[in-house]
Order: sequence, then C-alpha cells, then structure tokens
Amino acid sequence: MAENNRDGRRLVLTGNPVSQGIAVARAYVYGEREPEVCRRHYEPGREAEKLEGFHRAVGLAKEELARLAEESDAVAWAEILQAHCMILEDHELLLRTESAVREERLEPEAAVEKVFEEFAGLLAQAVDPLIAARSADIRDVKKRLIRVCQGREERRLSRLEQDVIVVAKELLPGDTAALDPAHVKGIVTEDGGCNSHSAILARSHGIPAVAGVADVLCRVPHGALLALDAVRGQVILEPSEEELDLCRKGQEEMLRKRSMEDRYLSRPGATKDGVSIEVGINVESARFEVPGEHYDYIGLLRTEFLYMGSSALPSEEEQFQAYKQVLIRAGGKPVTLRTLDIGGDKRPHCLWLPKEENPFLGNRALRLCFARPELFMTQLRAALRASAYGDLWLMFPMAGGIEDIRLAKSYVREAMARLEEGGLSYNPHIRLGIMVEVPSVALTADLAAEEVDFASVGTNDLTQYVCAADRTNREAAAYYRSYSPAMLRLLEEVFAAFGERNKPVSVCGEMAGSPQGAVLLTGLGARKLSMSPACLAGVKAALAKITVEEARALAHRCRQLKTQEEILDCLGVGH
Repeated sequence: MAENNRDGRRLVLTGNPVSQGIAVARAYVYGEREPEVCRRHYEPGREAEKLEGFHRAVGLAKEELARLAEESDAVAWAEILQAHCMILEDHELLLRTESAVREERLEPEAAVEKVFEEFAGLLAQAVDPLIAARSADIRDVKKRLIRVCQGREERRLSRLEQDVIVVAKELLPGDTAALDPAHVKGIVTEDGGCNSHSAILARSHGIPAVAGVADVLCRVPHGALLALDAVRGQVILEPSEEELDLCRKGQEEMLRKRSMEDRYLSRPGATKDGVSIEVGINVESARFEVPGEHYDYIGLLRTEFLYMGSSALPSEEEQFQAYKQVLIRAGGKPVTLRTLDIGGDKRPHCLWLPKEENPFLGNRALRLCFARPELFMTQLRAALRASAYGDLWLMFPMAGGIEDIRLAKSYVREAMARLEEGGLSYNPHIRLGIMVEVPSVALTADLAAEEVDFASVGTNDLTQYVCAADRTNREAAAYYRSYSPAMLRLLEEVFAAFGERNKPVSVCGEMAGSPQGAVLLTGLGARKLSMSPACLAGVKAALAKITVEEARALAHRCRQLKTQEEILDCLGVGH
C-alpha cells in the first residue's frame, strides 16, 4: 500500500514492523534486481575492441577484490576473496570466455554469463562436496564481472561511510556476514517476516526494521531520504519537515523508554515476588561482547557462523578454538552449543546442497548431519574437546523423535571413543539436549525428556511447522501465528513434561525476547529464557513488574481464548 502527495515525490509504503524503532537516513539499495543479460551479438570488425573491454573488466574486478581483502579484518572473508581472485585467473575460463567474445561475437557480459554459468553447472554436479561448493564461488564472480562490464558500482554492507537505511529484497546470512551496525540505522525488505534472518539480525543489533514492503526496490531510489517508523510499519520516502519532527520526537520517546529499561540490565532476572527467571543470550560469533552481569547463560551458540562466511569447511581445530574462545568469554557460565543447523534459508558457500522443492521440510540440520557423518563427527570432536574448558551443553536441532535422539547420542559416544583413543581430553559428563521445534517431538515431550538432559524450545521453527507457514514467505505471514492457541497448549505441555522430570527447558526463539512473550512464557511454566542481547533490558524490566501468580493468571486467561488476535489483545500487543 502506498500514497503520494501532490508533488509526486513523497511516498508512504507499509509493511510489517519486525524490529521496533524509528530511523531517518538515506536509502542504501542493496542487492537490487540484476538487469537481464541479453545474448547480444556485436557487428563484425569490433573483436579487438570487445576483447579489450573484457580484459579491462577482469582487471577492474581483480582490483575490487584486492581492495576488499585489504580492508577486511575477517580471515574467512579474506579467504573467499582470494578464491574469487584465483577464479579470475583461471586459464581455461578466460580462454573460453575470450573465444565466446571473438568467435561467437558475444558482448563481454553475455560471454561471461554463458561460459561462467556452464562451468558452475558442471561443478555443481560433482560428487565431491568441496568441488561442488565451488560452483557458488564461480557464480559470485560471474555476477561481479557482469556488473563491472555494465559499469555499475558495487554496494556493500561493510565499512559504510555514512548512516543508511538498507533497502533489499531480503538479507540472507551470507549477505550480513560483514554488516556494519554502526552505520546501518534501519532495514527495509520486500520479503521475509518477523522471523526471517534479517529480522532476527535487526533485533540482535537493536536496528529498526520493516519487512514485507511490496515493490520497495522499484519504488525507492538509492540515496533517497527515508523516515522509517518500525512501530507502525511505515516507510516514508522524502518525508516532510513535520514528519521528520514527529520521527525525532518518537526517537526521543523510545530512547527514554530504553534508558529506563537499561536500569534492569545488571539485575538478576526475576519476577516482582522474587522468583528467579534465568535470562540467557543467543550468540552467533566467538567475539560476542556482552557484560557477564547482564546474562545467566548462553542459551544458543549458533555454530553456523563458522560455515556461512567461509569457502572451505572449518576444520576440527578451527572449530575447537572458536568454541573454546566462547567458553572462556562466558567465564564459567553454561554455554549451549547447537550443532550444525544448515539448510532451509542457510546455504553456505563451503557446502554444496542440492536444490529442494521445500528445503525447510527437507534434508536440514540434524538430518543433514546424519547424511554427512564426517561433517557431524568433525564438529562433535571439536565440541567435546572444547568441553574441557568450560560448562558446555550440546544440543541437537530438528530432532523429530526418539529415533533421532538415540542416533545423535550414538554419534557422541563414537566421538568420545575416538578422542579417548587419541588421548584427548573432554568432559565425559557433558549434558546432551535437543531443540524442541518439530511438532512430533513436542507432542512426545514426556518421552523425549527421558532421553535427554535438557531441552530448548525454538519457537520460530516450531511455529512454522505447527502453523504450516513458511516463516520467510511474505504471502504466508498472516498464517504464521506464534501466539495461536495451538502454540500455547503445546508450549505448556512441553514445560510440564520436562518439569515433572526435573529436566531444565529453555526458550530460545524470538518469543522469549519479547517483553509480553516473556511474561506469557513465564505464566505457562518457563523458567529459562534466551534472547538477542538487545532484548535483555526490556525482558528483565517486564518480568520485574509482575508476580508469578499474575503471570499464571494472564496465561490462564490467554489459554481460554480461541484466536491469536484475542490472545494478543489480552497481552496488550499491537497487531
């Protein structure tokens, strides 16, 4: 939905607020739709000119990569750039592209599209996963080279020179590996919902974000002034002075609110009547910076960060050092390491994955680890070795039932046996747990609780599977209902099943990071909540203002309601 004023410049676009806040900055259009490359042929006699243009583009692309490598502090990113440089020096690729330019008289960009895509397609069919993974690198280089041929500048999310509001179709994990949170003041995407990767990223950094804004790439030009109201879900192009003044006042009000909430940051998580609620953080880097007094435990260490930013699979030693670093930074607090959760919307360069019709229901997470035992064993060995340096808990994602749990535990036993053979230290009493995110295991939580030491409820995926609504699909956003009666019933049963067996159960989905969600979860029986660090203050403040009995009474009222809309009204949440 959009509306224009009389001068035809001002435009109001609407979407779903997925990370609350207000921002004013220039639009930074990232990953705009690539113009189609036509298989155009030039007239005879211009072969030398076109070849010179191709060679010039290769040289400019190399200069870009060298500059990026020089600016980068991340070793993994530098390795990717080096691999891309090597592709631009590949003798066979260059010869074939030159031949397409000279013999077929294809424009340089069309020749690049044809030859590079042929190479990428061949590599993607390789049996060796390391070779197959190179197809993604070749396609990345292809896009860079075509852009240079067309004379278009590269747009990056790292090392930005001024404050911006990023406008994109969607930000995937690979896009955000080097995002500059100091200058990214807001995010607007065409696709995605409140549990898409870009939304989770925005909340973790406290960046205002609006998702599901139809045709935003077509409507918002690069560099245009934007006022982003991620409370009401509005994106205003070329706002008036009056609208800018309202945004400033809104920012001031939010800053006052955050300042009041920040008073609770160093206090223990607890209700008004003194019942302890353990408050943890979710981290996705070995270099997280959160003061120890702000959290009780790390409820989710996303190990995908070692895979998403690399062109090669991380070795056992690399993983061991990264996990060890997290444990040392945690200073003795429990760290819950989630084993590799690749698939769905997470497709790393270093691991070739075949295209699936429905990847969220396909070969992902624990299933993928079972299909690639060498991948799983490498990570398990690294994690177990790291367990000697702190209180490490090991958690398996996407467990669908007792069969999966028992098989995962057998891999752990095998990894332990291998470490003993090599004389390597590990904690033989490491706690093993599961993510409760598949309905089949949630419905048999009592059985699962007999098999594991703990559990963590991933409300993002659990909602997706309970509601049969792809959490990244804008068209299905209305059907993605985290606060549906079905979810409330299921959550209460999971908490009760583990509670009866004195097994700890945490919630690490986005629901736990919402102040209203945290209160509701407490009323349903949760006593451990893990969230993005940016959510800690708001959740602690909300919990401190209610008693456990008040939370239970609220949850009881919500359990009697029949629709998500009624439940959200009861919680006082806008929708």
